[in-house]
Amino acid sequence: MAKSGSKGKKNIEKPDKKTENGKPENKVEKGKFRKNVESVLIAVVLALIIRQLVISTYVIPTGSMLDTIQLGDQIIANKFIYGLRLPFTNQIIIPISEPERGDIVVFKPPHKEVDYIKRVVGIAGDTIEIRNKRVFVNNKEVKKGYEVYTDPKTYYRYQTPRDNFGPFKVPENSLFMMGDNRDNSEDSRFWGHVSLDNVKGKAMIIYWSWDKKNRKVRFDRLLKLMK
Repeated sequence: MAKSGSKGKKNIEKPDKKTENGKPENKVEKGKFRKNVESVLIAVVLALIIRQLVISTYVIPTGSMLDTIQLGDQIIANKFIYGLRLPFTNQIIIPISEPERGDIVVFKPPHKEVDYIKRVVGIAGDTIEIRNKRVFVNNKEVKKGYEVYTDPKTYYRYQTPRDNFGPFKVPENSLFMMGDNRDNSEDSRFWGHVSLDNVKGKAMIIYWSWDKKNRKVRFDRLLKLMK
């Protein structure tokens, strides 16, 4: 018969070290870890809720809103201003206000699953017409000073709707959107009106601006209000 080399010895587990408050040291560490995890999870959930309901950030990749918005501008959009939406959807459950003419709005266009940013030119019931690049809303010319025209050429209606368009009446619960860079903007002249259900928020402020060409920060644009 084999003999055990540990005959007569008992395997006794050493007790946990005690902390000042009398609790085992390993349990205190587990408690701290759990609290840290809970704090991180709560912070993530709150951030997601804020992003879904209150504000969101966007990077501007194109020049369709020049000179108002520059390439490389990063903006904050207020998602709450037009209504409280059901989390993780775009459905408004508590309406607050509707976009107005002149608002700069983030939205999904009817033809693509990407976010666009343009200016509201017409709201429901407005009649939009463009005559040789001049924009008319309800037969009144609209010229605010933020419009940019870089192409001296004017196209006929049969060539493109860019310079001659309409008249077009904006349907109910819809918006007519245009970029400030009028000769270089893909907007409602080309793909139609935008449903209010596809509006994501109102652009409010530029929080960061990077000049990629010159590789520098545009400090004069930081915290600039959108208008």
